[in-house]
Amino acid sequence: MATFDDRNPYPPTATHDHDDDDGTSPIEQVRLTVTNSDDPTLPVWTFRMWFLGLLSCALLSFFNQFFSYRTEPLVITQITVQVATLPIGHFMAAVLPETKFRLPGFGSKKLFSFNPGPFNMKEHVLISIFANAGSAFGNGSAYAVGIVTIIKAFYHRNISFLAGWLLIITTQVLGYGWAGLLRKYVVEPSHMWWPGTLVQVSLFRALHEKDEQRMTRAKFFLIALICSFAWFIVPGYLFSTLSSISWVCWAFSGSVKAQQLGSGLRGLGLGAVTLDWSVAASFLFSPLISPFFAIVNVFLGYAMIIYIVMPLSYWGLDLYGARRFPIFSSHLFTGQGQKYNISAIVNDKFQIDMVKYEEQGRIHLSTFFALTYGFGFAAIASTLTHVAFFHGREIYHRFRASYKEKEDIHTRLMKRYKDIPSWWFHLLLLVTLAVSLVLCTVLNDQVQMPWWGLIFASLIAFIFTLPISIITATTNQTPGLNIITEYIMGVILPGRPIANVCFKVYGYMSMTQAVSFLSDFKLGHYMKIPPRSMFLVQFIGTILAGTVNLVVAVWLLDSIENICQDELLPADSPWTCPGDRVFFDASVIWGLVGPKRIFGSLGNYSSMNWFFLGGALGPIIIWLFYKAFPKQTWLPLVNLPVILGATGAMPPATAVNYNAWIIIGTVFNFFVFRYRKQWWQRYNYVLSAALDAGVAFMAVLLYFSVGDEGVTWWGTDGEHCELATCPTAKGINVDGCPVN
Repeated sequence: MATFDDRNPYPPTATHDHDDDDGTSPIEQVRLTVTNSDDPTLPVWTFRMWFLGLLSCALLSFFNQFFSYRTEPLVITQITVQVATLPIGHFMAAVLPETKFRLPGFGSKKLFSFNPGPFNMKEHVLISIFANAGSAFGNGSAYAVGIVTIIKAFYHRNISFLAGWLLIITTQVLGYGWAGLLRKYVVEPSHMWWPGTLVQVSLFRALHEKDEQRMTRAKFFLIALICSFAWFIVPGYLFSTLSSISWVCWAFSGSVKAQQLGSGLRGLGLGAVTLDWSVAASFLFSPLISPFFAIVNVFLGYAMIIYIVMPLSYWGLDLYGARRFPIFSSHLFTGQGQKYNISAIVNDKFQIDMVKYEEQGRIHLSTFFALTYGFGFAAIASTLTHVAFFHGREIYHRFRASYKEKEDIHTRLMKRYKDIPSWWFHLLLLVTLAVSLVLCTVLNDQVQMPWWGLIFASLIAFIFTLPISIITATTNQTPGLNIITEYIMGVILPGRPIANVCFKVYGYMSMTQAVSFLSDFKLGHYMKIPPRSMFLVQFIGTILAGTVNLVVAVWLLDSIENICQDELLPADSPWTCPGDRVFFDASVIWGLVGPKRIFGSLGNYSSMNWFFLGGALGPIIIWLFYKAFPKQTWLPLVNLPVILGATGAMPPATAVNYNAWIIIGTVFNFFVFRYRKQWWQRYNYVLSAALDAGVAFMAVLLYFSVGDEGVTWWGTDGEHCELATCPTAKGINVDGCPVN
C-alpha cells in the first residue's frame, strides 16, 4: 500500500538537531527526550501498519475483554504491542515483495507496494496507537461494556446487541468531537508537555536504536515469552493455589481472625504472596513500568489503610457494625449480615420496588467498602486542591505562556503536514450526539436515561475536558468524574440503576476518552505523525475495539454457566467478574437505591461525606506547612491524592495484588534500576511485555482446550481461607461460619 500523502505543498520548515533559543522546547524533559528533527519522506500508511495495527487492536480488545471477567483481570497495554511488533515489522520488511503496482480508481501515477522500504518508527507509532485503542487507552476494555454485563449477569435482564453496540461506540467517541477542537490549546503549545507521553517517546527511541548486543531485545522477548507461556499452566490450571499463597490461613485453619488477617483474596493479605504474573499485573498494571516514587506513595497509602485504619475500624471501633460483615467484601448486606437480595427489590419496570425494599431494610456495606468510598471522596477533593496549591501557579503561567509563546521546533515541524479540518470534529460530534439521542429515546426502555440526561452528562464532560486536560498536560494527574457523575444522577433521578450508569459513562468516559485522545495526539506531535493519520487510526481503532469487546462479552456471558455469580461457581473458577461486581454494586448504591438512602439522611453512611472536606483541606495544610518551613523539601513530595487513592482499586483488587505489585515493582524499579541500570534500560520494558503476552496466550489456550474441566486436588481448591469471609459479631449466623 502506498504512502498516503498527508503533507502540505509548501516547503518544509528547516529541521534542527541542536538547541537554540528560538526553536527548542522550554521544557527540559522534552529537550532531553524528543528529537528536534523529522523525515517527512518516511511512509506511514503502509500495508505493514494496517495489518499489524488492525491485528494488534483486535487481539488486545479480545484478550482484555476475555480477562476482564476473570478473578485476576490482566490488562495488556500498548507496551506489549510496542515491543512485540518491532521484530515482526522488521521481518515483514525483509520478506514482503517490493513490487510496485497500481489500483483502480487511484490514477495511473499512484503506485502501491506491500513493502515501501525499511520498517520505520512512524509506522510503529501508529501501530501502537491502534493497540492503545484496543486496550481502551490502558483501561482494558470499553467502560460501557460493564453496563451490558450487569444487565445480563447481575440483574438477569436483556439488552439487545444493537443497543449495547450504540452505547459502547457513542460513549467511546463522543469526547473526540470536542477534544479535536481543543488541540490548539493543549497539544500545540510547548508548555502543555504531557509528561506521560515522554515514556513512550523514550521507549520508541530505545527500540529503534541499532541493537548489536549478543542478547538482542527481540531474542530476550522471545525467551521470556516462552517461559511465561509455559509457567502459566501451573498457576492457571495445575496448581491454582499458587495464585494466592496465604500461608497464615494454612497455619491457623480454624481461626476466623487469623484468616481475616492472612487471606490474600478475602482479607488483609498479611504475608500473602503469589507465583502468578497475572495477579501481580492485574488492576494496577505491570509493576515493571511504574516508577519507584509512585510505588512508594501507593505503599504508604496501602499500608496506612489496610494495616492501621482497617484493624482499628473493624476490631477496635466496630465502625458501622463492622463485625456483622466480612472484613473485606464488595457484596451488599442486610443488617443481619446476610447477602442482600437485589433482584427482590427490582420491579418489572427495572426500578426500585419500595415495598420490597422496606421489607429487607437498609443496604449495609462492609466497613472496608464504605471506607473505600470515603477515601474516594477524599482523593477527588484532594486532587483538586493539591493541583491548585502545588501546581496552580505553574499551570496558570504555562497556559498564559501557551498564548504568547513562539512556536517551538516541534510545532513548526508539524506545520508541513495537512491539518485536520474543524468540520471533521463538528460532524463527528453532531453524528455521535444524534445517535446517542436516538438511543435515549427510541431504545429508552433498555437504557432508561432520558434525553436531557444525555445533554447534561455531555455538558459536564465538555466543561471539565479543558481544565482536566491542562492538569494532565502539566502534572500527569487526571482527576476522575465517575463518583461525581453517579452522585449527581443518583440525587436527580433515584430508583433507575441503568439510567445512573449510562449517565456516569457519558459524563465520565467521554471526558476520559477526550483526554486520552489529546494525550495520543501529543505523542504524535512529538513523533511527527501526520495529524490526519493519527485521527483516522484512533477513530477506526476505537470502533473496532468496542465492537470486539461487545462480541466477546456477549459470547462469554451466554456460554459460561453462572458467570459472575461467585456464590454459584466452583471454588477455583476464574470467572468471578470482580470489576463488574463493583460496577453492579455502584449501580445499586447510586442508581437503584440512591445516595440519599446510602450516604444521605436515610442511610447509614452520611458521615462519609465529611471525607470530601477532609480531602480538600489536607493538601492545603501540607502546603501551609511547606510555606512555613521551606527548608523541609520533602513536604512537596507528600502526594496526598495518591496516598488517599492508593486503595482506589480495592475492591475489586485484593491485598495479594498489592503485595505482589509493590514487591516486584520495588525489586525492578529500585534495586535493578539502581544497581543494574544498563540491564534495566535494555530489558525491563521488554520483560514486562513478554510476561503479559505469555500469560495471555496460555490463558486463552487453556480456555479453548480444557474449558472449565480442571484437575481436582488440594492445590486447585482455592486459597484455603474459607473462614476469611465470616463475620465475628455475636449472634450473626452465616452458612459455613462458626456462630459467636
